[in-house]
Amino acid sequence: MINVAIDGPAGAGKSTIAKTVAKTLGFIYVDTGALYRTIALSAVRNGVIDSREDIVKMLDKIDVKLGFDETGAQCVYLNGEDVSSLIRTPEISMGASKVSSIMEVRDYLLELQRSIARENNVIMDGRDIATVVLPNAKPKIFLFATPECRAERRYKELVEKGENVTYEDVLADVNQRDYQDSHREIAPLKPSEDSVMVDTSGNTLEESIEILTNIIKENMQ
Repeated sequence: MINVAIDGPAGAGKSTIAKTVAKTLGFIYVDTGALYRTIALSAVRNGVIDSREDIVKMLDKIDVKLGFDETGAQCVYLNGEDVSSLIRTPEISMGASKVSSIMEVRDYLLELQRSIARENNVIMDGRDIATVVLPNAKPKIFLFATPECRAERRYKELVEKGENVTYEDVLADVNQRDYQDSHREIAPLKPSEDSVMVDTSGNTLEESIEILTNIIKENMQ
């Protein structure tokens, strides 16, 4: 099986780019961030997002699964409920950063991620795919962009969805998320030694898609 690992900070374009490239190549796209967002959604619903101990206890009572529709698009389920559209708010983004720093949460989701990669050609994105989840993946790509660029993209995305947000608030969230992800003790956000570094700051979406497609194709030869 061919496993491609894509890591990078929030808003670098990982999901959008990886999803398109996977469809082009006939691979399955796995957004691991959606899994952590789903844990965060459950924690918020249960009022335990600020309690590490209660989040760990909650894991025994929930069922998180990934599914794929007829187009190959990923859906994520919480206790059988499709929550794919409910996990994309700023609140859940910050919650995902919190729960992802908990080792028990990472262990809970690790085998699910690896089992999908064992059985399919995948492009998997997240924060620690190359360093922890799929250390033997090839190629490994680290996507990044300036915080201002990422905040602008996220702001436009939220406005299009009808969210009442300001660019300044989104930028503050991006910077806080970056700090949390890169400074956590467990699996901090960082490129692996053999990752290909790709800066998407000045790129159009099409340009970034072409760059990643070419990198992956070169490694398939």
